[in-house]
Formats: sequence, structure tokens, C-alpha cells
Amino acid sequence: MLKIGLTGGIGAGKSEVSRLFAAHGAVIVDSDVISREVVAPGTAGLAAVAAEFGPQVLRPDGSLDRPALGAIVFADPDRLRALNAIVHPLVRARSAELEAAAAPDAVVVHDVPLLAENRLAPLYDLVVVVDATDEVRVERLVEQRGMTEDEARARMAAQATRAERLAIADIVIDNSGPLEALAPRVAEVWAQLRPRARSNQTSN
Repeated sequence: MLKIGLTGGIGAGKSEVSRLFAAHGAVIVDSDVISREVVAPGTAGLAAVAAEFGPQVLRPDGSLDRPALGAIVFADPDRLRALNAIVHPLVRARSAELEAAAAPDAVVVHDVPLLAENRLAPLYDLVVVVDATDEVRVERLVEQRGMTEDEARARMAAQATRAERLAIADIVIDNSGPLEALAPRVAEVWAQLRPRARSNQTSN
């Protein structure tokens, strides 16, 4: 098994890279998906979030009101840390379960948006960083997600800098260009990863 930590700043295209890795046969452990599962209605995670942030972060049906919660935590680093202290241990536990279920020769890609921020690089055999310039990322967030430029820059400012992410990268996938350039680059990286996973299986 080869454990990959995949990360990238908001708007860099990490989710598309994850999708391409999955198409090659990688086992994807997506912390964004898991972070939604652990605060689904009826979970202990949601109860803890509601206890910490109050009923205003719940919708009338009892589910999490993500925009309301986002407005709180992205404006206040202390509140963001409080949220992370609830959610991250739950995500890590579920991620470990999914990894344990993978085949011995699998390439397991942990899709982790805040890998750099939470200093998680030592948990993985390799860290792959999806990179794009700040200006390209702002443009994508405005055009594709409907954010204002100020909203986009605020979300980016709440994350690690490009330099901080690149400092922990074993492999960098540049996604500043057109989408059609991304698939060949991911295929190149996959060709490097697959033999290493088999080698790890042999050595273990």
C-alpha cells in the first residue's frame, strides 16, 4: 500500500485531480465527504457542533446550516479552531477505517484540504500538492462558485499559503493552465505511484 496525502488550496483543482486518480484505480479517502458524514443528522458530531455554536447553525429540519457555520468560522480563527477540534478527530477515525479496508497493493489517496495547516504530512508516504496561482484561483472561485473577489480572497487567506503547501510537497501538479492539460500530468504521476505501491506490498 502507498499512502498519498493530496492537498491544494481552494480553487486549485484538487477535486478534479482526485477524480482523475480514482479513474486510474486509486482508493480515494475524501476528507470533505467524510467531514459531511460525521456531522450528518443524528450523529454525535452534529450534536457537538450545535452545542458549541448554538442552534443558529442548524436548519429547521435539524441538518447543519453550512453557510451559517461558515460565516462564523471563516471570520474568526478561534472559532475555526473550535470547529476543527470537533470534526478532525472524527474524520481521522473514519479515514483510518477506509484505509484499513483497501487492498495490500492499493494506492490510497487521502484528499485533505487542510493537510498543510494541520501539519499532517508525516502521516503519508508522499504528499502531492495541486498548485495554481492565487490569481487563477480567485478567478475560478468567482466564475465557478459565485463568490465575490473579497469572499474568495478571505477563504484563501484562511488556508495555508502557496509557499507553505509547496514546502511539504513531494510531487507538485501544476493546474494553473487549461483543464485538458491536467489529465496527462496526473497520468504521469500515477505511473510513478503504482510501482511504489506494489513495491511497498512486497517489502511489508
